[in-house]
Formats: sequence, C-alpha cells, structure tokens
Amino acid sequence: MNTPLFNNQPDADQFQPLAARMRPVCLGEFVGQSHLMGPGKALHQAIVSNSLHSMIFWGPPGVGKTTLARMIATECECHFESLSAVLDGVKDIRETIERARYHQSVSTKPTILFVDEVHRFNKGQQDAFLPHIENGTVIFIGATTENPAFELNNALLSRARVYLLQALSDQEILVLIETALSDSKRGLGATALKLSDEQKRLLARASDGDARRALNYLEIMSDLTVADAEGESTILDSSIAQVVEESGRRFDKRGDIYYDQISALHKSLRGSSPDAALYWFTRMLDAGYDPVYIARRLVRMASEDIGNADPRALQLALNGWDTYTRLGSPEGELALAQTVIYLACAPKSNAVYKAFGTAKQMVDSSASEEVPLHLRNATTTLAEELGHGDEYRYAHDEDSGFAAGENYFPESLKESQFYFPLQSGLEVRIREKMEYFRKLDRESNNQRYAESKKRGHL
Repeated sequence: MNTPLFNNQPDADQFQPLAARMRPVCLGEFVGQSHLMGPGKALHQAIVSNSLHSMIFWGPPGVGKTTLARMIATECECHFESLSAVLDGVKDIRETIERARYHQSVSTKPTILFVDEVHRFNKGQQDAFLPHIENGTVIFIGATTENPAFELNNALLSRARVYLLQALSDQEILVLIETALSDSKRGLGATALKLSDEQKRLLARASDGDARRALNYLEIMSDLTVADAEGESTILDSSIAQVVEESGRRFDKRGDIYYDQISALHKSLRGSSPDAALYWFTRMLDAGYDPVYIARRLVRMASEDIGNADPRALQLALNGWDTYTRLGSPEGELALAQTVIYLACAPKSNAVYKAFGTAKQMVDSSASEEVPLHLRNATTTLAEELGHGDEYRYAHDEDSGFAAGENYFPESLKESQFYFPLQSGLEVRIREKMEYFRKLDRESNNQRYAESKKRGHL
C-alpha cells in the first residue's frame, strides 16, 4: 500500500491544527517569497524544470521553509525523508541515510532529505551529511532561523545554495486568512465564521509576518465566536485583543533579528534621523531587549559617531544610563528616548574613532620605541644624571600655553598625526586650534633649522 508523502492532503485529519491542515500542497497554493518563487526566479525555475540541488532555507519562523521543502518533493516526485535537529541524533541520521540508500537501489526517484533547525546539529553531525550529498544519495534541504554563515560548517555551505526567505507581508497574511475562512474542507469554511476587514487587518498585523501564528490565532478565535442577529458566527473585537495581546514581535536574543535591530538604531543615529532612531528604539523595547544593553550601546555610539563634535553627547548618554538604572522601566525608558533623540540630532564626527584605530594600528606595527629623555620623569638622582627631563619645556610657561616646536613622539615617529577633526560641531574650533598650533610648530622648527644652519651645525 502506498503511503502519502505527507498527511496534509485535502482530506487531512480535522483534528490536526489549522496551520497543518492549510499547508499548501502545490505551487499554486504557496503564498509569499515571490523573490524566489515568482515566474522565472531561481528557485521556481529549479522546481518546474526538475533541476534540483542541495539548498539551505534561511528565514524567520512561519514563512514556509518546511512547506516549501515538502512541496518541492511533491512537485518533483521525489522520495521525502525528514529529520529534526531538535529531536534526532546520529543514530537517526544513519537510519535515514540507510532508507535513502535502499530507496535509491529500488527506485529511480531521487530522495530529498529535509533537516529542520539544521543549525542545532553540531559540526560532527553536519559533517555526517557531506559524503551522501556528494555521491547523490540525497538532495539536502536544510532549514534554519540562524545566519548560516555563522551556524553552519563551510563544507556544508559549499555544497548547498542558500535561499533567504522573508517574513510575509500583511497583505500575504490576509490572503491566508481569507483562504482559511473560505475553505470548508481543510479550513474554517464550515463554521461560517465572519471577520470584519478591520479585524482581519488587526490579525495580520499581530501575526508579524508569521503564517503559522496567524492561523493559530484564527483557530483560537474560532472557539470564541458569538452569534449575531442573523445567526452568523462573529468575533468580538475584545476577543481578538485577548488572543493577540500577549504576542511579541519577532525576537531572538541569539539571532540576526537581535543584531539587525541594534544595527538599524545605530545607523539611524549616525544618519541623523531622530524619528527612525526612536522607532527602532521603541521596537527593541517592545521586543524585549534589555534597556541596559541599549544604554550601553548608546554610550558607544556617542563616542564613535559624535565624539568631540559634541562632547555633551557622551555625558548625556551616561546620564540616560544612570537614570534608567535608578528608575527602571517604564519611567527610565524616557531618559533613554531623550538620549536617542539627542544623539541623532547632534553634529557627527568619527574622527576620534578613526584616530584611535590608526594609533592602535601604528602601535601594533611598530617597535616598542623608547620614551624620549626629555619626556621622562627625573625621579631619582641617577635619572637626573642620565638626563631625564632635560630640555623639557613646561607648556604653561610658554606663550599661549603652547610649547611651539616641542616633540612628544619617539624620534622615529616624529610629526605623526592620527586625529583629524572634522568640520562638524565643536570640532570646527578644535580643528582651527590644532591648525594654529601646527603653524607655530612649523615656524619654530624653521627658525631652529635656520639657526643651526647659521651656526654651521648643518
């Protein structure tokens, strides 16, 4: 007796969750990922031409990774095997490969091996797939919510093409909701459940791009219906709010979404967009970021992207952090919001950041130069006899408080410059002052050169 490839066919068990029953079974039913599945796109072409290759599906939960793998097997008439890195181990991998080998020996159909949460397999487990991918025993399809470049072995990545799946749009979620409400065999059509357009839009927004979440919400709501005047099943707005109020935005403390959002905040601040910066800050709070982590990053941004163009930015960032520590949430969050807006509006300069990096690079690449004698402290009689501190000029005793022509570098690094103030904020005045001092240095050095030449020392 032939066993169905998977049990979400149109006659699916009604005791299955709605999300499982509504899983697409053909290309025409698949919603989303038009950048991959649109006519002429790479993945669509591979499927319709039956030119399959090993691949990695990378994307957030509920965007169709598992569905797409199963659908490929159906469309291309492949034998389908699946593993879950959460539930299965090396023994399960071996048994699955043995089944694939047996199928290869008795059938001309290729075997697709789908591995869900593949990033959870360790290096050794990932390596176990390599020979079977190379000799054609399986066509490997892995699914992951984590960045493959960080979580998967290079050897595995070199044998598979990575496809990035995106969160579904609200409009695409609405298509799934409409289909589930109208489908009498697999969906909720037999219940005659009615939702207003606004309720559907609210549900789509609350699903946050996750098709599974949308259908799960819809299934829960179907149990909270009331009969209207015409006897039709409807859902009260309060019931929808009750179901979705605990839902959080997509957030993974270890994953890319976590770092993508802090990156978006940083780039918005650097780009002087207070509104965008405030949006990402609020999104991060809504998703559950630790406000202290955000505060720490704001301090970094104050130095990296503003620096001496507005030194007050660093102090305000520290004050915002301190205020949040004292008040906690939600009161202290306002101080962080104030910091975010100030940093976004402040003049920008990365001159300090670049100067520090250049100085570190020079230190790393140069020898351990001795401190010049005139810059050393004469703390002992011996030090005095050796000339420590000789010819040092005390800057406060000089005109303008500046010892023109004095060298503070080791001789081999004389006249090095790391810090180049920008034409931004306070750094405009710093730049003018530094240029004036360098002019005095040049004049002093030229005068010394002329005097030495006159005395015949040159």
